[in-house]
Amino acid sequence: MLIDTHSHLYAKEFQNDFLEVLDRAKENKVAKILLPNIDMDSISLMEDICQKHPDMFYPMMGLHPCSINNDWESQFAPIEKLLREKPYIALGEIGIDLYWDKTFLEEQKKAFSVQLKLANELNLPVVIHARDSFTEIFEVLDTLNLKKLSGVFHCFTGRLQEVEKINSYTNFYFGIGGVLTYKNSGLSDVLKHIPLNKLILETDSPYLPPVPYRGKRNESSYIVHVAQKVSEVLDIPLLEIEKLTTKNAAELFNLSL
Repeated sequence: MLIDTHSHLYAKEFQNDFLEVLDRAKENKVAKILLPNIDMDSISLMEDICQKHPDMFYPMMGLHPCSINNDWESQFAPIEKLLREKPYIALGEIGIDLYWDKTFLEEQKKAFSVQLKLANELNLPVVIHARDSFTEIFEVLDTLNLKKLSGVFHCFTGRLQEVEKINSYTNFYFGIGGVLTYKNSGLSDVLKHIPLNKLILETDSPYLPPVPYRGKRNESSYIVHVAQKVSEVLDIPLLEIEKLTTKNAAELFNLSL
């Protein structure tokens, strides 16, 4: 079995064929799909499919860095209320994104810090979005120094120095997705330095589809191509990759399998 630890199957890209997408995931041994929240607009969509398919989907709750602006605190207030009142498997997707816009860097750092501290208080793992922002994210994590905090660097595309830094936190995992299959990503060499017990798989559907679907809509069934690439790069049988990544995901997110 496989676990897609990061997928936005509630997105509008799936509104016309969601059940077919879900069937294909099951046919490809995807047993569970974890859903990160984006902002207030995505909550009802995410919660709806979790309620309809409770054995398959598990929701997270958080405020995405690309949704951070001058008004982020008012956006976050109802999200914090939900986190305190309802069970979620993680606080996410959170982090810092400097790829699209650096205008709200300070607001992003503040929102990231607030959400990290809340996750630590609630004993929830965090799902970190890091795009062109490892330095800033490490700065916040080092400043807070939350020893018991755990989580994953979603869609990890860092280098060896980032692997070493993340390993120094001891409780953080690496989310590997379709980028691994891209010829010039450089991620294959880095993957060999990631501890096997800190490796989990994801798709980030509908984004970042693996080869041979690059340029098309991504979906959870395609995680098998990520697993196959991991197997190839590490020279470990595919079945073993399935077992260890499923075990890792279950441990990080406290999933009952």
